[in-house]
Parts: sequence; structure tokens; C-alpha cells
Amino acid sequence: MVRQVGRRRKKPYPHDSDIAEALLRVLVEKPLLHPQDLVDEVRRELEEQGFYAGLVNARRVWRIYRRLVERGRMPDVLMVMSDRDYGSEYC
Repeated sequence: MVRQVGRRRKKPYPHDSDIAEALLRVLVEKPLLHPQDLVDEVRRELEEQGFYAGLVNARRVWRIYRRLVERGRMPDVLMVMSDRDYGSEYC
């Protein structure tokens, strides 16, 4: 019988706060990023941080993006939300 000496630990699954931090980091590093590339870049950033990003889907990333914009933690730098989506002081 062969014993395993150094068993590898599984990578942790990212929480919403981890995805939000990765999203903010990506947008700071690449301010001219095309919206189509955002999800792949966030996944790449999460992998670099040591998370398992295989199950992080586009819907979750965009939900967190929208929440950050609505709560005022960041501006809509990708210009993907209309004024009525998150409220405008001019309406």
C-alpha cells in the first residue's frame, strides 16, 4: 500500500466579496477593458489570488458589478448601465 505524503488542498471557492475585490482590481489595472472581456479577466484575477474560479459565471460577476455601481462603491466605468438602472439625480 502506497501512502500519499503531501496531499494537496482544494482551492477555496470565492465569496461575493472576493469577486468584488477582483472586479475592482481588474478595472483599476485595465480601465479601457471591453465589457465582453470582463468576466474572463475577473476569473483570471481570482485564479491568481488562489481561488477556484471554474464555477464563477457571467451572471454572478455582472450582478456584483451592478451592486457596486448602485451602492456607489464605483462609477459605471464600462458604461453598460443606463441612468434609470441605478438612479440618476437628474431624473
